[in-house]
Amino acid sequence: MRLITLTTDFGTSDWFVGAMKGVVLGISPSTAIIDITHGVPAGDIRAGAFALMAACRYFPKGAVHVAVVDPGVGSPRRAIAVQTADYFFVGPDNGVLSWALAREKIKSIRQLENQKYFLDPVSRTFHGRDIFAPVAAHLSRELPVERLGRELADFVRLPWPRPTQHGGDVIGEVVCIDHFGNAITNIESASAKGSVQIVLPSSRTLRGKSKAICPLAECYSAVPAGHAVAVAGSSGFLEIAVNGASASRRFGLKAGDRIIVKPARCRHGRRQTGH
Repeated sequence: MRLITLTTDFGTSDWFVGAMKGVVLGISPSTAIIDITHGVPAGDIRAGAFALMAACRYFPKGAVHVAVVDPGVGSPRRAIAVQTADYFFVGPDNGVLSWALAREKIKSIRQLENQKYFLDPVSRTFHGRDIFAPVAAHLSRELPVERLGRELADFVRLPWPRPTQHGGDVIGEVVCIDHFGNAITNIESASAKGSVQIVLPSSRTLRGKSKAICPLAECYSAVPAGHAVAVAGSSGFLEIAVNGASASRRFGLKAGDRIIVKPARCRHGRRQTGH
């Protein structure tokens, strides 16, 4: 089955996503089009990269993943297609593809240059419709990626904020905020044990304090409604949540805020150790 996924910051109130789908179906009428999300915050390349990374591997082999979070549209930034062992990835070369590609075996990176596979004319403000959608449609029809343009040695890589360790603490940060207001961190769930300390920037406080503590639990409802909790999220990373409410609003959290995971302590304040 021919399959194309779309990840954008276009929202759903305008005509942009519909136009992209129309272009795809005009070239490849039997292609299935799946929306990963169009709710990426406007211009937030990191949030788009995270959404694509979290979802892309759940699709059948051969799927074409299109990601368009493109504040540099119309500038000299490159447009690329990347073939991996399992998928194709199409989008601007600004890092939005890079977190997903970090988990893939790269076979070929191509700059999108062959205008035969673009719409004519190409808008300076809507490459999602005029370049990325038609290229994806042609790839879904098994167009050899070599025909799209010259081969590139690499693509723009968005830095992944790697957690660090200090003593027994794991220090990370919020990567993005989801629709429910959960703060998704860069700390892998498997490495999170103990309690979670949220460290707010000096410009913000929580009831006069710069820190908040929440327990690690298996699910959101493990704590009473309105209470904070840290859980192993479905993306594989630790999430800070509030049962029935928004952690982002409660704590004023945003991407880049500091998160510390501290080992569990016994009742006398000592860190727990093995027998």
